[in-house]
Amino acid sequence: FISFDCGGQSNFTDNLGLEWTPDNQIIYGITTNISVTNETRQQYQTVRYFPADNRKYCYTLNVKSRTRYLIRATFLYGNFDNNNVYPKFDISMGPTRWATIVISDANIIESQELIFLASEPTVSVCLSNATTGQPFISTLELRPFNGSIYLTPFENQFYLGVSARINFGAENEDPIRYPDDPFDRIWESDLVKKANYLVDVAAGTDRISTKLPIDTRKDEQPPEKVMQTAVVGRNGMLTYRMNLDGFPGYGWAYTYFAEIEDLDPDETRKFRLVLPGAPELTKAVVNIQENAQGTHRLYEPGFENISLPFVLSFKFGKTYDSTEGPLVNAIEISRYLQISDGSIDGAVAASLVSGYKSLDWAQEGGDPCLPVAWSWVECNLDSEPKIISVKLSGKNLTGSIPSDLTKLTGLEQLWLDGNALTGPIPDFTGCPNLKIIHLENNQLSGDLPSSLADLPNLSQ
Repeated sequence: FISFDCGGQSNFTDNLGLEWTPDNQIIYGITTNISVTNETRQQYQTVRYFPADNRKYCYTLNVKSRTRYLIRATFLYGNFDNNNVYPKFDISMGPTRWATIVISDANIIESQELIFLASEPTVSVCLSNATTGQPFISTLELRPFNGSIYLTPFENQFYLGVSARINFGAENEDPIRYPDDPFDRIWESDLVKKANYLVDVAAGTDRISTKLPIDTRKDEQPPEKVMQTAVVGRNGMLTYRMNLDGFPGYGWAYTYFAEIEDLDPDETRKFRLVLPGAPELTKAVVNIQENAQGTHRLYEPGFENISLPFVLSFKFGKTYDSTEGPLVNAIEISRYLQISDGSIDGAVAASLVSGYKSLDWAQEGGDPCLPVAWSWVECNLDSEPKIISVKLSGKNLTGSIPSDLTKLTGLEQLWLDGNALTGPIPDFTGCPNLKIIHLENNQLSGDLPSSLADLPNLSQ
């Protein structure tokens, strides 16, 4: 687990046993304390905030390639800037826009979770595009999964943005997470009242629980404690309506069932899911004991690719030949988020900055062009953009002119003046669009390469 206490000053272990470290590997931003009554957890007492400019500010995390992860960012405003201006800004995962963070209450934690398959050794989480207030962050958490948990056929093209993860029949308002969930997913209690969330509850909805063990050894491995509680529709139905963050769109939706009531041999529990506007999905009959092959065992039917509205109404209704009403233990819904390929020059730019790790301009992180460009780079407007301008005047560059610059095929302007560069001028014929090159005030040596005369657009 990686758990960054953004703006924090020291390592500590919280009452769940999670180890938190300060985010002092990032050189940008300002750290400050906040004061929110009723919030005693140390990781929420501080924030790191950034200027509301046209740059992006990125955290880079080490990951293991071909491993699935949950990444979670949280935001508790707490009026840290004494402005009482509720911030609104974007969060992105590398070049992919993840969500817009909209603060509407200074004392409520906003949270965003993403499930992804790592394809590189690092991932970047970036804040940018503030339209009100200043971008800020309270915590950043990375949790690895194992095996085939959250395997989808689309994971190379789409991330999963978590919209809902609900523990039905919860015994109190506390979420269930680590150590009850070894992956530290947060299962929200269905007792927590939010606007337009888990409303329209059917009459006759009963809360039940068991202390008996539940066999949860299935794909998504929900925690036993979540499966030991449920709601039952004594009048033959369970109904709920809720707003789904990030929808309408296509998503991944799973329900988790375990029969935790002792039914007599002549009692049966059979029911259907009814989704308004999706009659083809309502045909399948759920018989938990039969599907799970016994009581106190997990059955997890779901949809890997389903179109869902922003306002989701759903019903579980018993079949005519069932003696008992429907039962549900938990639900999880995520939206598909298309992964951006990023800029064409991403790999070249990463190689370029890797030679200057100690200099602050080389530590901006993320994609050089998306969702916004690095401060010293300009990009074109293609869907997979190219770098068209590099401005590194007076940036303490030493050594020879980096050969990576000659691989930027769309480059039009190159400003390297006022540094301490040495050696010859390289061959720029790989950059046929170059119009302007500034190399003055360095300690370069050798002849002007004749290849410069072959650049058709060079004017300066």
